[in-house]
Amino acid sequence: MDLKPDFERIRKTARHEEPDRVPLCEALIEYPIQSQFLGRQVKADDLKSQMEFWAKAGYDYIPITVGMMTPGRVTQESAISRVIRDVMLKDSPDADDEKAWNLEYTSFINNRKDFEEFPWEVAGQLDFSKFYEVESLLPEGMKVIAVSGKIFTLTWMLMGFNNFALSLIVDEQLVADVFRKVAQIQFEALEKIFSMPYIGAVWVVDDLAFGSGPMISPQAFRDHVFPWYREMAKRCHENGLLFFLHSDGDLSLLMEDLIDLGVDVLHPIDPTCMDIFQIKEKYGDRLCLVGNVSNELLRSGSPKEIEATVKDLLRKVAPGGGYCMGSGNSVPEWAKFENYMAMRNTTLKYGSYPITL
Repeated sequence: MDLKPDFERIRKTARHEEPDRVPLCEALIEYPIQSQFLGRQVKADDLKSQMEFWAKAGYDYIPITVGMMTPGRVTQESAISRVIRDVMLKDSPDADDEKAWNLEYTSFINNRKDFEEFPWEVAGQLDFSKFYEVESLLPEGMKVIAVSGKIFTLTWMLMGFNNFALSLIVDEQLVADVFRKVAQIQFEALEKIFSMPYIGAVWVVDDLAFGSGPMISPQAFRDHVFPWYREMAKRCHENGLLFFLHSDGDLSLLMEDLIDLGVDVLHPIDPTCMDIFQIKEKYGDRLCLVGNVSNELLRSGSPKEIEATVKDLLRKVAPGGGYCMGSGNSVPEWAKFENYMAMRNTTLKYGSYPITL
């Protein structure tokens, strides 16, 4: 099969048309998996090898982060981590202690004073070097997806979830101000992105829900989060870009809101708590769906189980377009490589249109 990248394949799928085959789609494939695929080590600063992986593996784009947090875990690679470690903890003996700078363990905006003293200007100085470097590396037909967002996640992480939730009740203006600062930095980054013709989409990675439902009330999302994403989607569409959204958890109570704010592509339809077949039936004419191959299955299942799952998705979700194959979250380093390959290979083997499984 010709694996020549063609971002138009994803555009057609998002328009609910059938391209030549079902696109492969992930927001994150960790470097150890990329390394096993290429047979050599791939590192965070090796964009050339990353490009080679995404192209050879059959993807029509390469994801590159533009924002204060990378997808997945909070790591030293995230811009916000460097700001906290190198600016806020510069003279602290705890600067080398991960728990001191990692937002999964420590919050930094607990009150108005913390908000006003936070180094927002430094946090807004984002690194675009990969976006400039990638232009000369892109094969014909391949685009970049700018992985953005985390407006909700970064806000509550900076405040700590308990303090964030309480402040929504007792000091809602503080919460609104943190949202505004985080969003403004993100929007300033997007203005640069829109000037790059090789960008095909913006992919917001921002978990909004637990397995039991939204992390905060739907109304709080409507008041504080969704207006920012509605504006982001609007600007993407005005510039000819698709607008992707990733969120784990059960989004059932938010589906109409997500469609209304302008989401083109929704990922991953969390298999731990959502039924993608029901979602396809109810919303599939208004949303392009991505993912749903369980990460637990990628970790502990067999290639045969992966093949059966992928075939079922191809058979029931892919016909008519509006579906891209991918994991139920991302492809982490602890996924079995043979299972990742089974997901990829089965899609490439059986995912040609028209689907005949």
